[in-house]
Amino acid sequence: MLIFYALFYWLGAFVAARRGGGLANTMVAGRNMPLWIGVFTMTATWVGGGYVNGTAESTFSDGMAWAQAPWGYAVSLLIGGLFFAKKMRRGRFTTMLDPIDIRFGKRVAGLGSIPAVLGEIFWTGAILTALGTTFGTIIGLDFTISIILSAVIAIAYTVVGGMWSVAITDVVQIIVIFVGLIVAVPLAAGAVGGLDHAWANYTANFGSYSTLFPPLDGWNHPDWGHSYWQWWDYGLLLVFGGIPWQVYFQRVLSASSPANARRLSLGASAMCVLAAIPPVLIGIIATSADFQAHGAPPLDNPSLVMPYVLRYLLPTGAAALALGALAAAVMSSVDSSVLSASSVAGWNVYRRLVRPNATADQVQKVIRRLIVVIGAAAMLLALNVASVYDLWYLASDLIYVLLFPLLVCALFVPFANRIGAACGFLVAAVLRFSGGEPTFGLAPFLPWPWYEDGDVLFPFRTVSMLAGLVTILVVSALTRRLSGPVSMAALEPDTPERAAWGGDLTEESSEPVPAKA
Repeated sequence: MLIFYALFYWLGAFVAARRGGGLANTMVAGRNMPLWIGVFTMTATWVGGGYVNGTAESTFSDGMAWAQAPWGYAVSLLIGGLFFAKKMRRGRFTTMLDPIDIRFGKRVAGLGSIPAVLGEIFWTGAILTALGTTFGTIIGLDFTISIILSAVIAIAYTVVGGMWSVAITDVVQIIVIFVGLIVAVPLAAGAVGGLDHAWANYTANFGSYSTLFPPLDGWNHPDWGHSYWQWWDYGLLLVFGGIPWQVYFQRVLSASSPANARRLSLGASAMCVLAAIPPVLIGIIATSADFQAHGAPPLDNPSLVMPYVLRYLLPTGAAALALGALAAAVMSSVDSSVLSASSVAGWNVYRRLVRPNATADQVQKVIRRLIVVIGAAAMLLALNVASVYDLWYLASDLIYVLLFPLLVCALFVPFANRIGAACGFLVAAVLRFSGGEPTFGLAPFLPWPWYEDGDVLFPFRTVSMLAGLVTILVVSALTRRLSGPVSMAALEPDTPERAAWGGDLTEESSEPVPAKA
């Protein structure tokens, strides 16, 4: 594993040296990323440790119906590719928050940076937690050391090479992920009497939860009840909350053309579905496994189900390969998320709010320092959170409720203005946190219905998002004369309205490096 990590660091640093420096290369790969690299890095970003371990955990503990993230994020990439990717790449923005900055001002964009950065930190913490538990179970390495080692290597090559290092290492990492997991499934199935036997036990144990979607009349079904509406709440937040991520748009904005930006999103959507099949099967297989008969201690924490299968049901060589796959999955997402959060904080907060006259070199230095700081914050979070899947959901939760309405109105609503955007953000934030957050022990402070077992089953997240969206529309219409909306023409490059904004990335350093013969 040490050799494996050294290889990734060398690859990231080597690519950085060949591609050269410059802020444009650090943030958007000089807008010169080929389609095939874009598809691989987009897939690797979503198919991280949280995706792999979290899907197996949810399938094993709650039933396949609650393993929503794979199809949710696949649909999210599909919608993003059809409606957002081409428009964003054509606008030549630098970050996802730039259209919000242009339409609603830098202070509203600063508000938007809070969930954007926190979402990436939560996401990174989830995937580091996944790797820490896997290392500890398979090779007995201390949980803390596992997390720190993985994060340090990913942070190191990200600081050196920025977006190009992240993208090239992602290509190798996604190949390792697919190979390792595909090898693991038949061997694990053989250890429990075959996949047919495991599936029969699974359907018998989980009943209606063993299907991908709940029954159409789930609200009347004895197994579902109010949970049916919570299922839809979570499903919608994964679909629409998967769009307004800087980690997604950083790849879109790095594409070599607007058409390729759309294609890489659609291609990654299909690959994410394929990558979800092995973790789902591993979760099913684990329900039929007698781990104690294989010498394992009792499985008290469902988040350990993937490590247990790899450690106790697979031969040593296959377990090592699968461990490499999970390490690759984690690093491919850690580097992407940390770079994305640092890009937003450096570009939309430092450059726009703190130091408007900062040069490109100064911004790049700040981004590199933020990579270290944000990576350290994610490590601390990973060391203090029990469930991978809870943290994974929370990341999309904040993005869905707070950022999705802002981005939609900035790109598609001509009359939206900054007063409406600020009011909508605040309304959505208050309503969302009024429902509490079990992950951090926050109790609800508004009387939402269907409060059971410490959790609100009413779809208050979707209600909060819609309330924020409606608030933006209504307040913008009422205050149109008080605060005139910025023209939609400002979203197009090379227009007088865009020039008046003055926040574009100078791309002189983004010329592609000539290929060697």
